[in-house]
Amino acid sequence: MMVSSCSLLGGKTKQIEIMAKPIERTIVQPIMPREIDLKEPMWYAVTEANIDEFLIDIKEEHGEIVFLAMSVPDYEIMAYNMQELKRYITELKEVVVYYRKVTMPPSAVKAANEEGNKRPSIGIFPREKTDKENKRRKE
Repeated sequence: MMVSSCSLLGGKTKQIEIMAKPIERTIVQPIMPREIDLKEPMWYAVTEANIDEFLIDIKEEHGEIVFLAMSVPDYEIMAYNMQELKRYITELKEVVVYYRKVTMPPSAVKAANEEGNKRPSIGIFPREKTDKENKRRKE
């Protein structure tokens, strides 16, 4: 028996060329949510000195009287919670902006930054106050 290799077939081995080059990937960017639109609630500081006038004003404006009470320590807890929400949302927004910048081509990042400067940073706008509300706030 004869031992032979592929050389008997008469061909030369072909050289395989290996090259590496970056491939541009298109990463779909999600649409950013619309800015928040918070409504401003009315807060009243009611004391023994102004409770009678307050009850009359509320009855005239709204027709019925309902109280939701909160102690000062509970109000401080609520303020702390709101601050924590604000911090969390700000940090989350920074993460989203970072990944958008990393995955978008430079020209798209520049266009997005220019567009972003035209919009307000947050969607909180004070509502129009009535004369009665302005009077009450001054007191």
